[in-house]
Amino acid sequence: MEGEGNFIWYELMTADPEAAGAFYEAVVGWTLRRSDNTTAGGEPYYLFNIPGFEMPAAGMMKLTPEMMSGGARPAWMGYVFVADVDAKAQAFADAGGSVHMPPTDVPQIGRFAVVADPHGAIIYIFQPNMPDGPMPDMPQPGSPGTVGWNELYAGDEKEATAFYTKLFGWKTSQGMDMGPMGTYQLFANEERDIGGIMTKMPEMPAPFWNFYFVVDALDAAIDEAKERGATVINGPMEVPGGAWAVSAMDPQGAVFSLTAAKR
Repeated sequence: MEGEGNFIWYELMTADPEAAGAFYEAVVGWTLRRSDNTTAGGEPYYLFNIPGFEMPAAGMMKLTPEMMSGGARPAWMGYVFVADVDAKAQAFADAGGSVHMPPTDVPQIGRFAVVADPHGAIIYIFQPNMPDGPMPDMPQPGSPGTVGWNELYAGDEKEATAFYTKLFGWKTSQGMDMGPMGTYQLFANEERDIGGIMTKMPEMPAPFWNFYFVVDALDAAIDEAKERGATVINGPMEVPGGAWAVSAMDPQGAVFSLTAAKR
């Protein structure tokens, strides 16, 4: 199926949606609105939009005390499009991963499951209900407000690369030698590089997925983020392709990254 294996949605889980919404509006340039839907716990569900486009770029939901008591923490999550959520969830389990939430229907939206690879990195798989008629206009890839890159800090790069290429049909492309840090392995879907995998650094407590939001001007976005309470973790640094990137933690504790064209 066309599009299978692509990241098609991103979602922020946070303890304070109002504060987080204002933060990302200022830093990334999105506009925040409350959707017509609510979460399973009855909390509002929020949408981030790129100005000028009807189709939202990402969503946001509140972490309830029950979720946090179960170990959930503020984080960005990515959803990968699959043709059959039930079959793919079973495939994750069969290949040594785990299913954290079994396949579940979201009325009028689609079906999803929360799964993890063998080292524990969590990812969502999603089978959307396709709307009737043409899709709304979408921004060009790489334009401000879009997600420009998907990155896994893996328990083990080689094992993770083998796992995800098998489960999602991704293809490996360039592998970059990072010396003692190992290989940074790019992966592609539908003939386009969409992300990279590397073994996590020892100080990172657990494997996780990280996402890069495209901004107009990186320096200005970094300054805005720091003024609003973010902590820079890494960078800014030049990355392949002539862009610059920085990784940070937002005031609620969710890790995110920003990227922009060469300064």
